[in-house]
Amino acid sequence: MKVRFAPSPTGLLHVGNARIALLNWLLAKAAGGQFLLRLDDTDTERSEERFAQAIERDLTWLGLEWDAFARQSDRMDRYDAAVEALKAAGRLYPCYETAEELSLKRKAQLAAGRPPLYDRAALKLDDAARAALEAEGRRPHWRFKLAPDSIEWNDLVRGPQHFEGHNLSDPVLIREDGRPLYTLSSVVDDAELHVTHVLRGEDHVANTAVQIQLFQALGAAVPTFAHLSLLTDAEGRGLSKRLGSLSLESLKAAGLEAMTINCYLAALGTPDAAEPTATLEALAAGFDLTRFGRAAPKFDPAELEHLNARLLHVMPFADVAGRLSGLTEADWLAIRPNLTKLADAEDWLAICHGQVEPVLGDDEGFLADAAERLPPEPWNAETWGHWTAAVKAATGRKGKGLFLPLRLALTGREHGPELKSLLPLIGHDKAARRLRGEKA
Repeated sequence: MKVRFAPSPTGLLHVGNARIALLNWLLAKAAGGQFLLRLDDTDTERSEERFAQAIERDLTWLGLEWDAFARQSDRMDRYDAAVEALKAAGRLYPCYETAEELSLKRKAQLAAGRPPLYDRAALKLDDAARAALEAEGRRPHWRFKLAPDSIEWNDLVRGPQHFEGHNLSDPVLIREDGRPLYTLSSVVDDAELHVTHVLRGEDHVANTAVQIQLFQALGAAVPTFAHLSLLTDAEGRGLSKRLGSLSLESLKAAGLEAMTINCYLAALGTPDAAEPTATLEALAAGFDLTRFGRAAPKFDPAELEHLNARLLHVMPFADVAGRLSGLTEADWLAIRPNLTKLADAEDWLAICHGQVEPVLGDDEGFLADAAERLPPEPWNAETWGHWTAAVKAATGRKGKGLFLPLRLALTGREHGPELKSLLPLIGHDKAARRLRGEKA
């Protein structure tokens, strides 16, 4: 198996693009196959190198390493060769209508209640008529002549698909300036780079019907196709990379973990709830394309943040070691149950190892007495229970009246990780000084 992710470097990747990339990667890895990254950059007006670099950076951040890489701009000679083969077979013909003329034709067809199909008027032109048009300065675009045959395939998501060639419009494959359009370049690349499975959005279903005939005209094997429903945002609107909506860069900047994105996107469109999973390999092991349905799934950032917290709560120290300065495994195990984003850990590291302004309120006497009852070090997870039991016995305090003043003095916060885990990190000296009202 060989799959491909083929973005155009015309903007930042959003989560809809990332979902297609991820599911291709999982499909390939689950079958022991290969994942090809191909930049579809023949649109020179809109393609930019900064976006190409951003695509590679975003995929690397997600962990979606590619086994092969290609740029369409490096393969123009292959498209030229395919064009010549199609011309020789009589399947490619020149057309001279302007964009305005084609628009008027479409409007007239729609007004008459007919589908807006190209009328093949260019096929009626003789050599003299074509020469006259070119003498006016017109340059032809080239259309692929579709056969009127039935076009069928078994889509791995949508099931059996059926089109009739005579109900489709001959697609433009070559622009007036000689550059190939997506329909041609994608087919040539998929054929020559040995792509076996094409998993993409459902907005390409009609393209697939055309491209199947193009594969056949070029004498190439037709890949297996699967078309996924497109993501919307939480309000049901479509996503756009040019608008920057829900871009991977923005989600990364917001402090979300790459595996949170992966886990969430891998479940969207299935009846399964997203679960925190530590590795892409584990996701691939359970990947099943038949779980994906036809309904358009909604991307909800609130669900993503909740999943991010759940992922951090079970994340092993090895996955975060080195990402936060001075973090130890004891620190991590103590503070991770209270994290929503990894950056939140810095606050708790400062509370454990930096200085805190203790909050004493009206409990100065109680806290000073508690300080006197601190046991000597070394401390462990049992120390908090033994100490608070002694303070309770001596003062008669219990429940919130016992525990909240201790927490406010030791951390300056009303809520946080369990103090049985934090107290050994804070240590005897800092704890005693904070209980006495000293900044420590």
